Amino acid sequence: MPHDSTPASEDATRSYYDNDDVDAFYDAVWGGEDIHTGIYAHEHEAIADASRRTVEQVADKVTDVLTTESTVLDLGSGYGGPTRYLAERFGCRVIALNLSEAQNQRHRATNAKRGLDGLIEVVTGSFQDIPYKDRRFDVVWSQEAFCHSGDRARVLSEAVRVLKPEGALVFTDLMAAEDTPAEVLRPAVSRLGVDALATPDFYRRTLTGLGLSRIDFDDQSSQLVHHYVRLTEETHQREKELRDIISPAYLDRLLGNLPLWAAAAHREQLRWGVFHCRRAW
Repeated sequence: MPHDSTPASEDATRSYYDNDDVDAFYDAVWGGEDIHTGIYAHEHEAIADASRRTVEQVADKVTDVLTTESTVLDLGSGYGGPTRYLAERFGCRVIALNLSEAQNQRHRATNAKRGLDGLIEVVTGSFQDIPYKDRRFDVVWSQEAFCHSGDRARVLSEAVRVLKPEGALVFTDLMAAEDTPAEVLRPAVSRLGVDALATPDFYRRTLTGLGLSRIDFDDQSSQLVHHYVRLTEETHQREKELRDIISPAYLDRLLGNLPLWAAAAHREQLRWGVFHCRRAW
């Protein structure tokens, strides 16, 4: 699978998220809490509500693992919506590892306001080189973060390394359909700072090679059409308001890029869903 060098992709990710325009867009349109693909109950549902439903359904995959004694590692934790949800629902300890210090500062401030800073530790760092010892975590969790990586096999290897025996790895990601050439999606994915997306088969093969068991992929690819249509609609409907808080150049790029994702989803060239597997040793 073609990929960028790790330092280059990390620099691109950090530059993308440490950006006032990106921050303002995610806050205004996405709600600034759960910035990932939503699972929609109806066509015009609020993006933030659908995104929170995704968190709830991913968490349902690991209810048998999580207790007040558990520790979760959230890779690419963003603004920390899922991190706070896990801490509140399960009373577990969560370590949130994320490249963007701008996002991390906001994450820490929100945790403190909600009285969750005793359960959540926000760490600035890379999931390419996880700064924790082997077999440390009961659950390793991630939502739409691996798509930013230039070496996804390494990310998965690191995730498995820090997972306890019988621990669970659960993640969502934006992926390409198996038969979609990388160059077809490149105009859309270039905004992520990578050349290509992984495929579900790549993740299955890599996870199997790392010795994980009970590998399940809950394919929710049909949600991508709803999600990117909603993002495009919301951005257009609120364009006048957004131009007051986002630079014209960034907003114009968004208005050009989001329809590319919607079109690729309509053509069934994208995949998305929940991977859930266990470490048996």
